[in-house]
Amino acid sequence: MINVCDIQVMKPLLAEHGFHFSKAKGQNFLIAQWVPESIAIESGVDETAGVLEIGPGIGPLTQQLALRAGKVCAVELDTRLEPILKQTVGQFSNLEILWGDILKQDIPALVKEKFQGLRPMACANLPYYITSPILSALLEAECFQRVTVMVQKEVAVRIAAQPGTGDYSAFSVFCQYYAEPELLFDVPAHCFLPQPKVTSAVVSLKIREEKPWQINDQAVFFRVVRASFAMRRKKLGNGLAAGFPELGKAGAQEVIAQCGFDENVRGETLGIGEFARLANEIARRIKA
Repeated sequence: MINVCDIQVMKPLLAEHGFHFSKAKGQNFLIAQWVPESIAIESGVDETAGVLEIGPGIGPLTQQLALRAGKVCAVELDTRLEPILKQTVGQFSNLEILWGDILKQDIPALVKEKFQGLRPMACANLPYYITSPILSALLEAECFQRVTVMVQKEVAVRIAAQPGTGDYSAFSVFCQYYAEPELLFDVPAHCFLPQPKVTSAVVSLKIREEKPWQINDQAVFFRVVRASFAMRRKKLGNGLAAGFPELGKAGAQEVIAQCGFDENVRGETLGIGEFARLANEIARRIKA
């Protein structure tokens, strides 16, 4: 098996095919073998798992997943990588590569078609510039047991952040609504070529089989969350009044009082259960 993380091995292979990493596509060359190995091990992938990999690149993580999983289906946008992937991962009979944009795929249908009888999981080294849309699509698909991704460290910290902390955001609430995140390990910049200007981190998101909150209208719930963080430094009443003009300032304050919160409460201190209470009360008023 070709050591994809060995630059002395890969430089001539890439040159042979005239391949240059694209900064615009967020492509970096992983030169530390322990990183893809650790991601594959920590992801919990084994022969009972079917793994959707996003953006295999030149194949370092793909190799490690294919060595462990029942099946790997890797989706890659950059067709220039086809001859390189044939050489780095072409020997795996349990690997299928799909050429295209994951954001244009019907992910639940794809998972159902490719991984029958297997535990569906997702694994990816996500480009920084498109982390949120891809992670959102994987979580909203609600068809995986676990999603394991390498992302910019500040994003990983935000995903797992708790209420009342500076990193807690609407994206924290979104991710934790669908899954239980766990920060696994950091990946220093020197593990890549060219070196990014930031540290990366690997985060595992265990998808919730059942959500422990009663949420009557999911759309209203996420609207409440967005409104609560839109005016982060202001009182929750201001954010809700701006996000729900139909309530107005007085209506927003009534909702906050009805849910048992202090009138000076800030949205960034609330957990998902508390956002659920607000959303259910607002949904009831809107429909009334």
